[in-house]
Amino acid sequence: MRILTLPGVFQPRSDTWLLADGLREQTLPPRAAVLDLCTGSGALAICAARRGARDVTAVDVSRRAVWTVRLNARLAGVRVRAVRGDLFAAVAGRRFDAIVSNPPYVPAPEAELPRRGARRAWDAGLDGRALLDRICAQAPAHLRPGGVVLLVHSSVCGTERTLELLRAGGLEAEVVARHRGPLGPLLRDRVEALEARGLLERGRREEEVVVVRGRAPARTGRARAPNGAAPAAR
Repeated sequence: MRILTLPGVFQPRSDTWLLADGLREQTLPPRAAVLDLCTGSGALAICAARRGARDVTAVDVSRRAVWTVRLNARLAGVRVRAVRGDLFAAVAGRRFDAIVSNPPYVPAPEAELPRRGARRAWDAGLDGRALLDRICAQAPAHLRPGGVVLLVHSSVCGTERTLELLRAGGLEAEVVARHRGPLGPLLRDRVEALEARGLLERGRREEEVVVVRGRAPARTGRARAPNGAAPAAR
């Protein structure tokens, strides 16, 4: 897959392709609706469109990322709706057959998320979970019956935490892919801080990149609106 990135947009790396493989292995219904959160270059959204999803939406807080997605979708010859917004706020009231996300997950020196610059693509609060926790909490309300959410992140952020949050939202959660290797360059630069916070064992210089899947029940009772309220009668 040929992917171009405008200046300031994060270039897809191995974690993106690990998640893309996880998406390809999912069985999606005909005319599936897929959401790619924190899309960056749009690689995952394009992957979904190429494998037959008819309704693909890509969301990112960066204007340049949105432009990049539109460019790459055109080059790939697929249809992707790219919108700027803050996670699920950009798709309020909608539900999807699959939600995929490779969000920023690198533990940062400060809790506040950067509002501009390259660091916005990877810094995610003191424990790396500023966006992961929000996605885990909100994704269940945006899944159709039997739908899946697929997340990729480093074990440094806490794999069990992701599983617990998805299960708390009523999803069946499991790790569907793992890749162990040396710490990436962003984490290597922050080893001392990670050790001091207890996010990394002393002397450890490896991480496990994981793809976590949460699956909604195939059949549910009366549907709830994404804000938790009962839907209005038609």
